[in-house]
Amino acid sequence: MRRRKEVQDRRLAERTQEKGLVIIHTGNGKGKTTAALGMVMRSLGHGHRVAIVQFIKGAWEPAEKAILEKFSDQLVFHAMGEGFTWETQDRDRDIAKAQAAWGKALEYIQDSAYRLVLLDEVNVALKLGYLTPDQVQAGLDQKPDRSHVILTGRGAPAPLIETADLVTEMKLVKHPFREQGIKAQAGIEF
Repeated sequence: MRRRKEVQDRRLAERTQEKGLVIIHTGNGKGKTTAALGMVMRSLGHGHRVAIVQFIKGAWEPAEKAILEKFSDQLVFHAMGEGFTWETQDRDRDIAKAQAAWGKALEYIQDSAYRLVLLDEVNVALKLGYLTPDQVQAGLDQKPDRSHVILTGRGAPAPLIETADLVTEMKLVKHPFREQGIKAQAGIEF
């Protein structure tokens, strides 16, 4: 353990660079938004200003929005979608909603007052063609040096994965909806 500590201390001493990160949480497993919300809580705990823009979600009041309203002096929260795309059945309206959400997100991405911006389910909007990877990359390129941006959702596009600083893929191993016929539950899925 002494040797391990020496190696770890040396690694820490060598890491002196600081920068805002582009973080992607993707994959078919649960936990992408939940992990991002953990980072939101951490940032709020450090006194940072945070913006959350939810793509797709928005036809209902997300439970996370209700609890995070207690941080209204530090946090802005926009749920700008209309819900599951298989429910809306109006591609033009879905595209318009995603583009409006992107416009709002871009305001926060460019604003150095916000240390963390969460783009929840933006990868789904990209996968469905509501936004383009080039459009999102151009916005990320305008991010202030110390600001972090998190992109969540299944199907993150390869060009964004390539340029991101941190990418985590959640892998589905087992899910009660599929294996046991158990419906989505408050506090777990929503």
